Amino acid sequence: MSDVWPLVHAERRALIADLDQVSPAAWDTPSLCPGWTVHDVTAHLVDSALTTRRHFVAALLRARFDFHALNERGIQRRRGRTPAETLDRLRAAADSTATPPAPLDSRLVEEVVHGEDIRRPLGIEHVYPQEAVLRAIHSQVRTPGSLGGAKDHLSAVRVTATDAELELGDGPLVSGPALSVLLALSGRTAALDDLDGAGVVTLAERLR
Repeated sequence: MSDVWPLVHAERRALIADLDQVSPAAWDTPSLCPGWTVHDVTAHLVDSALTTRRHFVAALLRARFDFHALNERGIQRRRGRTPAETLDRLRAAADSTATPPAPLDSRLVEEVVHGEDIRRPLGIEHVYPQEAVLRAIHSQVRTPGSLGGAKDHLSAVRVTATDAELELGDGPLVSGPALSVLLALSGRTAALDDLDGAGVVTLAERLR
């Protein structure tokens, strides 16, 4: 699975290039992550890129197994005094191969989903490699909801992609672009408008 790193590194560099064109004021734009700005998500990506297995375990213990507190502390640790400083930190971490104790394809979930958490509110369009999106989807559907995954949803809906070979789950159909499927399975309700099928209502209810 080490072939994931070229995809991860390419997405980090692409996001850095996009953010390099964004005004400092726009970094305060609310992201698709509730309660997090674009600046917060970028700081989270820095923290994610630098988190090792040992560091993750130690930090989780300090946070008393509260993942929300863990993430908030990571943001505060990695967020610079200015957007430029945070972007420099992301640039320095772009080629990191550190990872918490999770399947490596979860690194693609981080880069693609959080990339859209940042880009969509800013009106930035980006074409992701199909391989990266599909691997991120398969990672999410193997991950239980308690860890931010979509495994539980696949017992209630069947998802297909209109632009890739993808069919997973059992139940009423949810269909749309693979990227929007990934975002919806990752809890981003903004992507539901991109999807069609009898299962969209079911999925929306589960996300709420």
